[in-house]
Amino acid sequence: MLKKFLAVLLMTTMLTTILPGMSEAASYHTKAISVAKANMGVKYKWGGITPAGFDCSGLVKYSYGKAGKVLPRTAGEMWGKGKRVYSLQPGDLVFYKTYASAKPTHVGIYIGNGKFIHSASSKGVSIAYLSNSYWKPRYVGAKRI
Repeated sequence: MLKKFLAVLLMTTMLTTILPGMSEAASYHTKAISVAKANMGVKYKWGGITPAGFDCSGLVKYSYGKAGKVLPRTAGEMWGKGKRVYSLQPGDLVFYKTYASAKPTHVGIYIGNGKFIHSASSKGVSIAYLSNSYWKPRYVGAKRI
């Protein structure tokens, strides 16, 4: 009986230590997606980092900043952060190479169901499918922040 009690106590302690961190991660990912979605339709502006106009990394930096996470300014610098993931979850950053470069040149936020939100030069802040004929061959990978 004492062993069962100690096992339950240990499990409870572990869960109360782990779960708050997990909910924090879930909440800032959700918040970043909400901020990005609230800016749907904002025009593309090269170098833009505000709702007056965003480029791709400006939108991601702004959205995560409003969620309490500081990210670097460019897609290439963001690629150096976080943990590489192969099974996407909402809030993961998805990276693309849109021209010849050593590092990714485009970034968006995965929102689930095979879609990501980003600021595209052609449409501004919009949602696209990972399987889109333009984006799919340019996909580099994803990072979890």
